[in-house]
Amino acid sequence: MIYVLFFVGVTAVWGWTFVVVKNAIAEYPTLPFLQLRFILAFLVMAVLVRRLPTRRELLVGLAAGSVLAIAYLTQTLGLSLISPGNAGLITGLLVLFTPLLDRVFGVPLKRRTIVAVIVAVIGIGMLTGGPSGFGLGDVLVIVCAVLFALHIVLLSRWSPRLSAAPLAMVQMGACALIFSAGGTWTLRMPSTDVWIAIVITGVFASALAFYIQTWAQAHIDASRTALIIAMEPAWAVAAAVVLAGQRFGFLQAAGAALVLAAIVGHELAPLKFKTPEYEPIET
Repeated sequence: MIYVLFFVGVTAVWGWTFVVVKNAIAEYPTLPFLQLRFILAFLVMAVLVRRLPTRRELLVGLAAGSVLAIAYLTQTLGLSLISPGNAGLITGLLVLFTPLLDRVFGVPLKRRTIVAVIVAVIGIGMLTGGPSGFGLGDVLVIVCAVLFALHIVLLSRWSPRLSAAPLAMVQMGACALIFSAGGTWTLRMPSTDVWIAIVITGVFASALAFYIQTWAQAHIDASRTALIIAMEPAWAVAAAVVLAGQRFGFLQAAGAALVLAAIVGHELAPLKFKTPEYEPIET
């Protein structure tokens, strides 16, 4: 139960940071922002871990961290082009992509997943205003959702029996290296508001959040992880409305409701329709 409670807190932080990051990259370049975010995240984890990773932790962390870096790059670029609420909802599709990718590893694909994907596609169409309103930002965030789903699947298969903290540290380090190798150094100093965003995302939404995710996924499977992460788009919409003043028209609101229904309904369906097990009555 403790794993679930901590993970729910992580999804709340992730939902909030859609607004935080949107505001930060409006005044500071995307790649340097990500570079500073993950350098800070790596340093925080290095202080917490205080040991070198094992060979297995290094290999798994580099592989998972590389996927994570590309996911954050596509998400942040997409977020610069669309609203934080829309980005949060589309990112939430990772819950549906997770069982689709799990199918590659031999996990059977449920009928509810196919239904949920169809409903979500209709919802995204309404949310973006139809094909004419579906732009590059939406495509980038969909790609990020696929990559986040892949990250979940890889961690669920590789992280058991590995120490969570060193594995999270290596993932943060991989992200920092990838963004630094791209020549993203800049002489322009971030403003105070951008530094606050870097600290929030680097410490809480990256270092501690992925430490908790890696720790939790050593104890829960990919599908249950996806159920918890299904809360993230709801937090993102709430933050967008309350903090960023985003407003949805009737069609957009209906589309957002369909996307949330597809995501949450997909994860709750097996719990609702699960046949209860009854203990035999002694006579």
